[in-house]
Amino acid sequence: MATPKSGRGKAGIPLGVMKVLDPRQLKPDSTETERVLTVFDETIVKLEITRLIPRIIGSLERFSRMLGPEITNSLLELQKLSMKIQDMLASPGLEEKRRAVEQCLKCSLRNTLRLFLANPLLYHGLKYEVWVRESPADVFIKAFKEFRDFTLERLLTSPDEEKEKIQFIEDISLRIEKNTEAMSAVQAELEAAIQTRDEEVNSKDKKIENLKTSMENLAKECKADIQQITQEGEKQQQEDEKASQDRCARLEQDVLRLRAQFKALVLEHRASELVLRKKKCKTEKEIEKWVQKYDIDMAEKQATYEEVEAVYNEEKAQLALLMERHALLLQEYTAIEEERRMLKEKAEEAAREAARRNDAATYIQAFWKGYLVRSIYKSKLKKGKGKGRGRGK
Repeated sequence: MATPKSGRGKAGIPLGVMKVLDPRQLKPDSTETERVLTVFDETIVKLEITRLIPRIIGSLERFSRMLGPEITNSLLELQKLSMKIQDMLASPGLEEKRRAVEQCLKCSLRNTLRLFLANPLLYHGLKYEVWVRESPADVFIKAFKEFRDFTLERLLTSPDEEKEKIQFIEDISLRIEKNTEAMSAVQAELEAAIQTRDEEVNSKDKKIENLKTSMENLAKECKADIQQITQEGEKQQQEDEKASQDRCARLEQDVLRLRAQFKALVLEHRASELVLRKKKCKTEKEIEKWVQKYDIDMAEKQATYEEVEAVYNEEKAQLALLMERHALLLQEYTAIEEERRMLKEKAEEAAREAARRNDAATYIQAFWKGYLVRSIYKSKLKKGKGKGRGRGK
């Protein structure tokens, strides 16, 4: 395990996770990985060529000079086999012949793809010359490229890096969940506060309406009492003028007292209404403050997201350009290796020929030396025999 300083990148992201998330750090680290990627890249190129072939066949006269006679003939053969299969599909009862023609069509398509792969510059030129509408084949090619990137990521990701990546994603998910819960709680508190405030305002309004109604009823009752007392006073004016005057004075005092109570109640309710209005304004300001804070936070997060997305798109475009250059360099390297192999084979053949000549020369020289030795030995034997005969005589 790395130390916190060496095992963490920017914003506390583990280096293993940064390696997986950053496409520039995904580099093959073994021959087997390079071979797997080569197979994927060749398959992608074959799929793209196969996607272009119907459009090229449709405008074969236009591209015949660029393609050359060999590829043109191969495409014509492929077109004939395709038309033949379509005719067979319309006629039932020709399944065996159709299978044979399908096998021939597959072989012809493989030969055509080999010819295109042997000339990569031609393929890249046609790629920008031929216009093809978007089709399900594009979706399949895109999915296959994503599968290739996913396979590369899996090949280059160690178990420890995979664990770090999973742990990092879980931490991010937990943070998002906590933030969502916090926002939900704040939203619920805000809604509860608004509901409580509305309920309080409604209850106060109802109380005010009830008080107004009671005041109106009280005024009506007072007026009816005054009229009744006036009528009774007029009737009993002569008999009980003094008692009537005392009663009128008492009633006038009651009216004054009720009016004073009415004014006091009005002032009290106005004060409570003012307090409620202030509380309402304060609550509205707090709500506006929370809304502004939420808008600022979301704007900052949106700006950060756009910056990250722009960097990602730029790096993705650079990766695509580098992959195209890598494909061209890989094909040039393959051609150079093939030329070196042929030169090496010629040199080995020349060395073997020289060795055969040396062996033949050695054999001839040995044979010649043996012949000379035998000739000298025979001549000596003849001379020896001649001398022996002379002595006998």
